[in-house]
Amino acid sequence: MLKRGRKTQISLVVGASIAALMFGATLSAWMIANRPRPTDPNSPPVLTRTPPTQADADPVLTRLAMMPVSQRASQLESIAQGSPSSSRNRARYLLATDLLRQGQAAKALSWLEGLEQEYPLLSAYVLSQQARAYGMSGNAAKAQATWQTLLQRYPNDPVAAEALYALGKIRPAYWDQVIQKFPAHPRSMDIARARLKQQPGRKDMLLLLANHAFYTPGIVGMLDQLVVRHALTLKPADWEAIAFAYWENLAYGKAGRAYLQAPTTALHRYRAARGIQLGGQGGQAFNLYQQMVRQFPGAPETALALRRMSRLAPTPLEGIAYLDQLIKQFPDRAAEAWAIKADTYEELKNTKAAAQARQLILTRYKNSEAAAEIRWERAWERAKVGDFLGAWKWAQPIASDVPQSKLAPEAAFWVGKWAARLSKYQESRTAFEYVLKQHPESYYAWRSAVALGMNVGDFTTVRQMNPPVSQPIQQPELLAGSATLKELHALGQSEDAWKLWQVEFKNPRKPTVAEQFTDGIMRLGVGDNLDGLYMVSSLADREDKADQAQYQSLRKQFDYWQALYPFPYMDLIRTWAQERQLNPMLVVALIRQESRFEQNIRSAVGAAGLMQVMPETGDWIASKINLKQFSLDDPNDNIKLGTWYLDYTHDEYQNHSLLAVASYNAGPGKVAEWVKKGGLDDPDAFVEDIPYDETRGYVKSVFENYWNYMRLYSPEVLAFQKQ
Repeated sequence: MLKRGRKTQISLVVGASIAALMFGATLSAWMIANRPRPTDPNSPPVLTRTPPTQADADPVLTRLAMMPVSQRASQLESIAQGSPSSSRNRARYLLATDLLRQGQAAKALSWLEGLEQEYPLLSAYVLSQQARAYGMSGNAAKAQATWQTLLQRYPNDPVAAEALYALGKIRPAYWDQVIQKFPAHPRSMDIARARLKQQPGRKDMLLLLANHAFYTPGIVGMLDQLVVRHALTLKPADWEAIAFAYWENLAYGKAGRAYLQAPTTALHRYRAARGIQLGGQGGQAFNLYQQMVRQFPGAPETALALRRMSRLAPTPLEGIAYLDQLIKQFPDRAAEAWAIKADTYEELKNTKAAAQARQLILTRYKNSEAAAEIRWERAWERAKVGDFLGAWKWAQPIASDVPQSKLAPEAAFWVGKWAARLSKYQESRTAFEYVLKQHPESYYAWRSAVALGMNVGDFTTVRQMNPPVSQPIQQPELLAGSATLKELHALGQSEDAWKLWQVEFKNPRKPTVAEQFTDGIMRLGVGDNLDGLYMVSSLADREDKADQAQYQSLRKQFDYWQALYPFPYMDLIRTWAQERQLNPMLVVALIRQESRFEQNIRSAVGAAGLMQVMPETGDWIASKINLKQFSLDDPNDNIKLGTWYLDYTHDEYQNHSLLAVASYNAGPGKVAEWVKKGGLDDPDAFVEDIPYDETRGYVKSVFENYWNYMRLYSPEVLAFQKQ
């Protein structure tokens, strides 16, 4: 994020220590000479694709569907003029939809003629496009007749909502049918909002939005109206919908109060207490937690409640009593409870009891995340005083005892670094290879790849690299939904696919793994990148064993990572990266971290758009490049200005991308202070010692993004993974 108060003139000479590595020249040469070969069993795991279905089995069409409209017309026409086939049908449909977007209704109709019979999977959609084309060309009578034909032939197809909506502009009774038959369809949301403008406060319309439009802007205000105007007549199921919508929009205090009125379940009672706690009412939350613990003693949410109560209890000793209850009732959460007990003993100045609690974790619960955290803390303490052997010994068991720990890749990487310091070169190599194989998506996998001599760019060489960017060959495969949904998605018809998915997605409050992944893909397709990425990334948080097994299987698929690291605005990013002589993978990595590709997003301090440019910084840059007019909400302008500033921060630090990226977040002045204080003899240690938690996490996230974009979109790295 480009911060306020940025100094416009920073002079910092970064000496030769920038390029110096912890290992020294001898080890660096040894690593390069012995880097993993493509056939090495410790090479990064190959990402596979799910078996193709529907249009995915048509590689030419799926490739064309991923291309910009202007670049595919001639190829589509060639296929559309060929012999009858499924490819021909798809090409005709794509041509027609492209032409409609360009306002060429007559040409679109020529490609749609007769397609309804030849393309049964999208027959209803063919009629819908025909009706749109007639309306666009000014033939209202023909448009209405085509909408009527669609209703007669496909009355239960969700696309019939479009026909009912269009006809309802003349006969309002049709709009009632939309809401009755397709309440979750986005057209029903349009109708509800239109009616609320005429009759503010209508309970039925507000409830419709609460149940089905929780993802739309302005919904919190609608929920507030519903609660204020109709609280006394709402049913428990209504309150559940209201509570969920508040929760999804981070209005936790309001959600908590609403969950109190919802049907009594362990989840609802926990969220009631937690929401009220987050709303700043700890005392009331504590009482609610107590009630749910008594009412649902064995529920998973009760374990969370006991943990919260341990922190909200009137005294630390009472808090410990709740932790003892947690250990007794939920043995699988015992290590976590003992860790909190140890911290509580520290607060009470009882260092002996704290040490005993931590030792118990290390002996009885050595396979727990809590044990990994203790080991890592002690390892880092040893490293800080130069005891690399002690650090190595403390950290080494983390990867083997707790392989799924969030600390495992970090610990294993530093095991490799410390082993090198101890001249244990084979152990060092083994540690780096472990990270690359077992945690290939992590920031530390990139650092391990660099240590092993792979040509993926280091802090001092990332900027100069100019890897070609490989266009994805197809959309990520959907795991849920109808054949029609998958066909629309594979053909890049994101808007229609999104609308259909709203009808097909029956249980958004408790989705399956397949449904949540599909929902994430659908959101990404319509530019809801913030929530789309959240839906995909939060699959990792599933605690149910069956769900976690499905997630672990999914994360081996290329489609999962492509969804998690999408590349929107590819052409703009490549253009401005080339103009600024920046690595395009670094630019997209920074954009993903800054804004999740949301062009209109605003930070708390006013940073705007994709690259989160502060308005005053934008003005300053514009004056430097003689840009008279610009809008930070325009992706082209925003990326133009943001890449200029990223180039500027690189120039300030002699193209050292670690310092340039840190400066982008914290400002060059702060980074200069950190370099002066700690030096750059070991850039990995510099990252760990960044005093700002936000900037330290930011740097790791940006370069983790960079590494994953290299894994997914660099032809060279892709080829390496496939060998």
